[in-house]
Amino acid sequence: MSLQKDIMTAMKAAMKSKDQVALTALRAVKSAILLAQTESGAKAELTEEQELKILQKLVKQRKDSAAIFEEQDRKDLAEPELAEAEVIGQFLPEALSEEEIEKVVVMTIESVGASGMKDMGRVMGLVSKELTGKADGKTISTIVRAKLA
Repeated sequence: MSLQKDIMTAMKAAMKSKDQVALTALRAVKSAILLAQTESGAKAELTEEQELKILQKLVKQRKDSAAIFEEQDRKDLAEPELAEAEVIGQFLPEALSEEEIEKVVVMTIESVGASGMKDMGRVMGLVSKELTGKADGKTISTIVRAKLA
């Protein structure tokens, strides 16, 4: 629940400083959290893992949108998206470097005894759980594929 309090505090600060980009991003986060809480079958409280997944999803959406806008040479639309992604990213834990992710992947492969691409799903599941919020799935997938190939 501390994430919601942090979001509300940041929203108040953004309102006072009249920072529209931050305010828009924070409202999107608040909205996504409320939607997740009111989904059928959901508990009243979200776990920290669920909150991190929501934040990662929102950051990824913003970055994907910005990439599409840049492809279409619309820098005026890409910049606010990237700024919003940065605001939302402040609430995520510090991302790991590729070397640190690689260490976790190697340790997981050794502990599972994975030998080839057929074990990729098992390794991905374990590594993704361990690195929730600290690394994106695409980076993890690339490293796992390289190590198992």
